[in-house]
Amino acid sequence: MGGPLGAAFFLRGDMRRAKLFLLAVILVCGSASAEEAPIVYVKAGKVLDVRAGWVLTEQVIVIRGERIERVAPAAEVRIRADATVIDLSRATVLPGLIDAHTHLTSDHRYHGYRSLGLSVPRQALHGAANARRTLEAGFTTVRDVSGEGYADVALREAISEGDIPGPRMLASGPALGITGGHCDDNLLPAEYAHRAEGVADGPWAVRQKVREVIKYGADLIKFCATGGVLSKGDEPGTQQYTLEEMRAIVEEAHQLGRRVAAHAHGAEGIKTAIRAGVDSIEHASLIDEEGIALARQHGTALVVNLYTTFFIIERGAEVGILPESIEKSRSMADVRPQHFARAHRGGARLVFGTDAGVFPHGENARQFALMVRYGMTPLEAIQAATIHAAELLGWGDRVGALEPGKFADLIGVEGDPLADVTVLERVKFVMQGGQLVRNDFQR
Repeated sequence: MGGPLGAAFFLRGDMRRAKLFLLAVILVCGSASAEEAPIVYVKAGKVLDVRAGWVLTEQVIVIRGERIERVAPAAEVRIRADATVIDLSRATVLPGLIDAHTHLTSDHRYHGYRSLGLSVPRQALHGAANARRTLEAGFTTVRDVSGEGYADVALREAISEGDIPGPRMLASGPALGITGGHCDDNLLPAEYAHRAEGVADGPWAVRQKVREVIKYGADLIKFCATGGVLSKGDEPGTQQYTLEEMRAIVEEAHQLGRRVAAHAHGAEGIKTAIRAGVDSIEHASLIDEEGIALARQHGTALVVNLYTTFFIIERGAEVGILPESIEKSRSMADVRPQHFARAHRGGARLVFGTDAGVFPHGENARQFALMVRYGMTPLEAIQAATIHAAELLGWGDRVGALEPGKFADLIGVEGDPLADVTVLERVKFVMQGGQLVRNDFQR
C-alpha cells in the first residue's frame, strides 16, 4: 500500500486499522469491477423454464459478466443504449446441457487393439478437439469419467484457464478396478506384465489409490463394480469389487470431499455399490426391481446411456470394437431399454449421461430421443440433462437452469423441444459464461 495514508497507518504501528483499510480498498475495487462488467441482453422469443416445466414468451435475459442477472418479460426490461443485444426472437432458449458421463480424451475411431498405439499426449490432443465439438453441440458442462494418464485433468485445466474452448469439466482421472477387470487393460499378453494405472485390490490398496488419484487432481472417483462391454475377457453382469472394497473406496472418497461414480451393469454389482454408498450408478443396464428400490431409497442417481448400444451394434466393427464386445451389446440391446423404462416408472433419479467417446463427440444429444422413446417425457429428458445433472455434479448453484446468479450458459434451438426433443440435435446458438460460442441465427 503506497501513499501518505498507507504510510501513516504503518508508522503508527496500527496493524488492525491497516488491515481494515486494505479490506476497504479491496471491497471498493471489487464493487467497481462488478459495476464495470459488460452487460449483454439476450432477446428470446421463447425461454424454457426447466424447473417449472413451462415455456415463457418474449423474454429478455440480462447477463452481467459471466452470470445471469435477471430473466424477465421484454416489456419490463429497459435495455441500455451502450449494451450488447443478441436477437434470439426466432429461438427457444434453454440452459446449457450437461452430460454426466463422457470420455473427452477418447476417440471413437480407436477401440480395441487400435487403442494400443495412442500415447497419453495424443489422447490429450484428441480431448482438445472433442471438447470443442461437445461445447458447440450445446453441452456446456460435463462430468468426465476416466482418463488415462490424467489427460482429462490436464484438459480440464486447459479449459478453465482459457487455453482452449470446452465445457466446464469435472474429471475423475484413472478409474479404479480389480486386476483383470473392466477397468484394467487386458489386451496385451502376460509377458508385458501390463496393468492399468487405476488397478488396486483389497480395502487398503483401494484407499491408497483413491488418495493417489485425488493427489493428482481428480474431482471425483470412478470405479468398476462389474464387468463391461468394451473390455476383453469379462462379462457385464459379473460383480468385480467386493462390498468391503467398495465401502473402502466410498468412505475414503467422501472423507476427502469427493463423490463416487460406479460403473455397474449387473444387478448384484449395482445393489452392492448402492449399499456401499456410491453417488451414482453408471449404465445400470441389468438393474432389477430391488436395485431400483435401493436407488430410490438411497437417492442414488442412475446415469443410463442408451445410444452407445445402437452405435456399437451398427458401427462397432468399422471402428475396431472387438467382436465379443459387439456380441455383448447385442445381448443387451433389448433388455437395457426395458430396465431404463422400469427404473423411470419406479421413480428412480435418472441423469443424462451418454458415454461419448464410444461414439463421436458432438452426437450426445441423440440420446434424448431414445430416453423419450423408452418412457420419459421430453421435459423429463431435458431435466435429466439440466437440473438433475447439475445436482449430481454438486453444481446446482451454478449451472442447470436460467436463473439469477447462475453462469450464463445458454443454448438456442429452432422449434419446440417439448414437442420434438430431436431439435436438441441441431443447436444453433451456444453461450458459455456470457461468452458467445456460436450463433447460427445471425447467418
